Amino acid sequence: MKTSAVFSAALSLVALVSPSAAKSTTALLTPPQVFKNTNLVHVISVEKNYVKENVNVLIENISKEPQDEYYLPFTADQVSRLGGVEVKDRKDASAGPFSTQTVELDPESDTLYLRIQLPTPLKAGVQQTLGITYYFLDAYKPLPASIKQDDIQFLAYSFSAYLPSAYATLKQKTEVKFPSSTIPDYTRLPGSGDVKEFPQKQGSKLTYGPFTEQPAGAVEPVQVRFEFNKPVTHISELQRDIEVSHWGGNVAFEERYTLYHHGANLSSLFNRVKWTQANYYNPTTHALKELKFPLRIGSADPYYTDVIGNVSTSRFRSNKREALLEIKPRYPIFGGWKYPFTIGWNSDAKNFVRATASGGYVLNVPFLEGPKQVEGVEYENVRVRVVLPEGAENVKYHTTIPEISITDASVVIHQTFLDTIGRTALIIKARNLVDDFRERELVVSYDLPLAARLRKPLVVFGSALVVFVSTWVLGSLDFSFSSKRK
Repeated sequence: MKTSAVFSAALSLVALVSPSAAKSTTALLTPPQVFKNTNLVHVISVEKNYVKENVNVLIENISKEPQDEYYLPFTADQVSRLGGVEVKDRKDASAGPFSTQTVELDPESDTLYLRIQLPTPLKAGVQQTLGITYYFLDAYKPLPASIKQDDIQFLAYSFSAYLPSAYATLKQKTEVKFPSSTIPDYTRLPGSGDVKEFPQKQGSKLTYGPFTEQPAGAVEPVQVRFEFNKPVTHISELQRDIEVSHWGGNVAFEERYTLYHHGANLSSLFNRVKWTQANYYNPTTHALKELKFPLRIGSADPYYTDVIGNVSTSRFRSNKREALLEIKPRYPIFGGWKYPFTIGWNSDAKNFVRATASGGYVLNVPFLEGPKQVEGVEYENVRVRVVLPEGAENVKYHTTIPEISITDASVVIHQTFLDTIGRTALIIKARNLVDDFRERELVVSYDLPLAARLRKPLVVFGSALVVFVSTWVLGSLDFSFSSKRK
């Protein structure tokens, strides 16, 4: 089957799922029609292996009462892959981010809503410009689904030329940004005014619109297919441990990854000889062959292991300007392949921990670090565990990760070597993050009483004393046998 035929078949499938004939849908229960979108610009970026969408919309309160809840519809499938939602006032950067939450208004409908809480109710007839940013993970389909080892990879993405909205939109347009100008297939729509056909292509960008007034719920399914000859790196699970030691003056980091390549599968068996030959002229490939981890300056003692053991194909550069860990997997990772591995390193505690005037402590670390790749990295599930010194109490945290991405947070007791009551550990779970959130802060405050600080050295001293005394007592005993004289 030719590529264009495959694209047409896939587009027909999209049309079956979201028929363009029914350009407006009405759920049994919908948000009240208290707003209208006066002007809307929808920017979709498929430049990385996840989708980033920016919606800049000028909303107007058309009701007679002040309103403070704005709704944005998504399908249930989209919500399961939605992450990193942030909403701000475009004209007032200090007023945000706004509180967001996904809600279900109709249990029998596939439509869920992102409820945006405006910090100040919008009065009747007043307008406000919202800047809404969110990400979709696992958003692409390789097309074709299987290719040869040295073939170029193409991805397809489906969306609506009209931004699905709970409110009527007077004017809108959708811009799509690509990693290159190679866009062999895309849906064409009838134009308006002087433009005969949408989209308009300008280099690596397609523009659908501007469109005239559309009712609430209007959709226009389209699909684009573009060249993406890079790895589609998907981290299904990241377990990040941060262990703080006051007596050792050290913060230890360990990260355990379960990595998948969500690109096109190989249509034939992997050829090691062909791969080795190709490395001499280093062509662009969709296989993942290297990961780069920028660490904080001063990081030391890095290690890199996988399920087999230590992996020697790594390089660590550390100086006054940078600390960079470069790792190469044991084998190149192609579409559909999996690679679990672990990295770790140490850093001076003074780079992350400071004492407060009240006698407590504050730990400031990145919530997410991970590899920094040109093609981007997406994270489905992230678990961050901060292990504090034994006896730490009154633990509180703050993070600049979007609140909608945090799914759970708890404080537990973690048992390790030479502990008596166990160490206090803060566990935070997040979902659907991307490497755009690298270096977002995680600030943990805690108290450490004097008794808790002295517990470990006293335990070590006491244990050593017990061993010494026991050895001395046992050494002074006479276990020899004596013969009895008659």
